Amino acid sequence: MQAIGLRPKGHVSADGSGVVGHAGARLLADLADATGLTAAYSAALRPLRPRGTGHDPGRIATDLAVMLADGGEAIADLAVLRDQGEVFGAVASTPTAWRLLADTDERTLTALRSARAQAREIAWLQAVEQGEDIPAVRAAGRMLPGLVLDLDATLVACHSEKDQAAPTYKGSFGFHPLLCFLAITGEGLSGRLRPGNAGASTASDHITVLDQALAQIPDVLRHGTDILVRTDSAGSARRPSSPTSETYGNEKFLPPSQSDTRSPSLSATRSEPYPTVVCGIPPWTRTARSVPAPRSPS
Repeated sequence: MQAIGLRPKGHVSADGSGVVGHAGARLLADLADATGLTAAYSAALRPLRPRGTGHDPGRIATDLAVMLADGGEAIADLAVLRDQGEVFGAVASTPTAWRLLADTDERTLTALRSARAQAREIAWLQAVEQGEDIPAVRAAGRMLPGLVLDLDATLVACHSEKDQAAPTYKGSFGFHPLLCFLAITGEGLSGRLRPGNAGASTASDHITVLDQALAQIPDVLRHGTDILVRTDSAGSARRPSSPTSETYGNEKFLPPSQSDTRSPSLSATRSEPYPTVVCGIPPWTRTARSVPAPRSPS
């Protein structure tokens, strides 16, 4: 297996020679290397390359992530990085990257999530050492203490047959992933790829994505820090009473206990007259906070 090694050294000048495109993406690759993400990916993916030959799998995973952040949409877009070897170094071929993704199973995905959590903890600790703590979120003119997580589903259109692609509720065709982001930094904490016909209000998916997102937060902040979880009206969904049931049961997507530091925030689009006409209350009237019931461990 080729060692991860260092990427080619770059020299910044203003003479107009040696100009390259997508140079900013190189900073993302360097960040992955500096936080140990590339090395952690290599350890997680090593079982997929037992003979130890070819490109390092962690480097391939990092290059795929950089390619996506740079606007890529398909594995073939790795060519943008590959064609600039002086900037990004050796980049795996499209078939090599495809085989790595095809061999990735659920156990490997769990290991990759752990690798991301380790790298994120290093990055956050480095920021604290530089005096740059996680800033607070401002909403409705006031600062929200602690961490704010945003959960929402989105539609991704496909123009040809893809694995798990299906018709969506809006009449398009593609996927309906559910994602969770850290509000103030925009970090993608977790996500669940779902077919286009997946429900927007499936509570079991919300719980899974939230649990995976919380696992990405360093222990020093996950325990003892207020965490606000914001969703749209889909967050008030109910989970089916059985895996094969088409009807919904009584378990709602809410924090697991009254003593937990997490709290829910649900919102829905409305017109200005709505609260006055329908609810009989003035607009922007603050409602009393209620304590949710504990969620059943089952």
